[in-house]
Amino acid sequence: MLINGNMPMARAWNTWSDHPAAMVFLPLGVRITPILYSTKLKAATTLAGGKDMTFGRHAMDGSLVEFSTNFAGTGIDFSCSKPEPRAVVGEWKLTRSGEWGLRYWVSLCLSADDGSKVRWTGTEALVSIKGRIVALRPDTAPVQVTAHETLEEVQDDFETNGYFYKGSRGVEAPVLALRFNLEMMPSCRFAAVVADSEELAVTLAEAALRKSTDLAMLPTQEGRHAGALDAVRDVMAWNTLYDGLNHRSYTCVSRLWNLGTFAVWWNDQTYAALMTSLFDRIVSRENIDVSMASATPQGNFACIVTSNDAWVDRTQAPNGAFMMWMIYLRTGELSVLDRTYEDLVRNHDWWRTMRDPDGTGLVSCGTSDVGDGLYQGTRFGACNETGMDNSPTHDEAIYDPKARCLSTVDLGLNCCLTLDAEMLANMARALGRPDEATRFDALADAGRRAISEVLWDTERDVFANRQRGLGTFVKSIGPTSLYPLICGAATEQQAEQLVALLMDPDVFGGRFMLPNVSRNDPAFHDNVYWRGRIWPNVNYFVWQGLRRYGLDRAATSLADSSMDLFDLSWKEKRISGENYNADTGLADDQADTDLFLSWGAMLPLIGVSDVMEMSPWHGWCVSWNGTAGRLGPVTSPVGPITLHMTEEEARIEREGRLLLGWTRQGRVSQIRIENTFISLQFSRHDAEKEGRLVLGNVHPSSVVRAVSAGSDLTVSDGPRGAEIVLEKGASGIQVWLSPSSEHHGYTRGSD
Repeated sequence: MLINGNMPMARAWNTWSDHPAAMVFLPLGVRITPILYSTKLKAATTLAGGKDMTFGRHAMDGSLVEFSTNFAGTGIDFSCSKPEPRAVVGEWKLTRSGEWGLRYWVSLCLSADDGSKVRWTGTEALVSIKGRIVALRPDTAPVQVTAHETLEEVQDDFETNGYFYKGSRGVEAPVLALRFNLEMMPSCRFAAVVADSEELAVTLAEAALRKSTDLAMLPTQEGRHAGALDAVRDVMAWNTLYDGLNHRSYTCVSRLWNLGTFAVWWNDQTYAALMTSLFDRIVSRENIDVSMASATPQGNFACIVTSNDAWVDRTQAPNGAFMMWMIYLRTGELSVLDRTYEDLVRNHDWWRTMRDPDGTGLVSCGTSDVGDGLYQGTRFGACNETGMDNSPTHDEAIYDPKARCLSTVDLGLNCCLTLDAEMLANMARALGRPDEATRFDALADAGRRAISEVLWDTERDVFANRQRGLGTFVKSIGPTSLYPLICGAATEQQAEQLVALLMDPDVFGGRFMLPNVSRNDPAFHDNVYWRGRIWPNVNYFVWQGLRRYGLDRAATSLADSSMDLFDLSWKEKRISGENYNADTGLADDQADTDLFLSWGAMLPLIGVSDVMEMSPWHGWCVSWNGTAGRLGPVTSPVGPITLHMTEEEARIEREGRLLLGWTRQGRVSQIRIENTFISLQFSRHDAEKEGRLVLGNVHPSSVVRAVSAGSDLTVSDGPRGAEIVLEKGASGIQVWLSPSSEHHGYTRGSD
């Protein structure tokens, strides 16, 4: 039962249920569910789980939802929009006939989760719940209306009696089916409205049908990596459901694949929190809370928690602090750190206590003696902690039942743990806990040294897993060999070696990157899960590491490859793959690969970040090469902003007003836009070009001082605000504004 009385009205109508084609008004549990019937197949479908439908555009708040159906060879385009929060207007249009339209039926079923009776008046269907009325009105009268107890009965009625049957006609029941056929109604519009009286609901539904809907501006990306932001938006919105068992909204791992009534993977949930933060701070907070809810009394976050099982004996790689810090950088909300820091610290300390049996500071995968989760106390259960369950890098690992750990020190885990310490230090400083920041700084430094010295195989010039006690290195290597970049553990020389491996077509290079085991490894050809396939989350982490080290050319190559890989399945089939074939780039060549996984959107997230990102090491960054484009609106430290790029200028706007513009091409980092201070940093290479900076709606008299490397810059009056001349060599720019300036920015740390 999907009933939540606390849902804001603006989000209330949405695709909340496991029937993705249904629009649900969540506070009342009222739903409109399309059911299709084909006489050719003598079968009906409720489109449950997304079968027979392709997911289209989807706004996070449900203000626009589009999908297409292909059932029995007949194609129909559906769309829903919200002219106002209490109303939803839907429409379908026939695009391809697979049989005579008279024998192909579309039914709109109105029902309520609490079993309230629905009544047909002759022009609309009405249901009353908790004193409120929901009216559903089509702009064309249905051929007939039938009455049923459940949605399944509607489906059974079609399949048992066909379409040429009147025996189930009725005007009142828990489910009313308004039946239309595609010969008489190849297109149709309908409106559903919530109101506090029957008369008002009917009047508003009639008005909604007559009114054209002005759609809100959806977050989109044009130009470089066009469609990347759009894809992240759609995957996140379609996978955001309501968990009625735990009474919470969350972005699930996949609406096509859920192990029970709900399923939460620790890392997946934090990734969803990061991606939804681009569009909606509230949805991001909900995902944060769901991820934190898996914290155990022992200190770790459970690997997975579902309605059927809980793997509390093991966890996943400690990536949570990295995700939370990036969300904080994007939103500026200190509450993100406040609500997560303590549990993240407990998880970090748990790793060092429970997964370092030799006390070396380097951890291994394991499974603790708690809980009764599936695979608890087994070698496979221990491998789950990396998330890379059947990776060849585990092939030489032996499970030690006494230590409850694998015999190998896992490179990827240790890089993630070191990064976790670094991010926890950042969080502690932001929260005013200097002593704790010092502790985590020391742990991060120690981790970097140990990784660089102990896990570097000098014979092969590569980082690799290793048997504990300075034993032999594991033969198989995967992209985690590049993870020392993300935690800062690689020396400059080691980083050069890693880039060579990244670009080598016999190792990790090629058109599609990065296979999860090197291409010259025999296991690569298995092409099963973590044995040879490409995983979006891994690409994202490696890309972040390349950016951290300033390896921009390699980062750009990986971004281009990742977008090429994603678009191959997305543009035609709207597939967001769990993993991909490293040779063909296909996601649907293996039956055990989910085709709409949330973390599949981490590939286009690279495409977004390659243009604009919030980096823990470089701050707010924008890359502009003189190509025209647009990205946004997206969340930023100064509110929802849009990046506009022409051949002459890049500019950041908020609600259509210019905040900051510049004409010097290249990569800009450390962007800060505050009430009385603006700064940004150009690379030394890009600083050799002349240019200008524009401060939107700022009069030159409001500029107290503008400097670069201690030298004053020239400020003049321009048509859009103060203009600052960027001379050759001017890289770091700082501008102080008077408090009376109209350039309203944002002060870090407030909520």
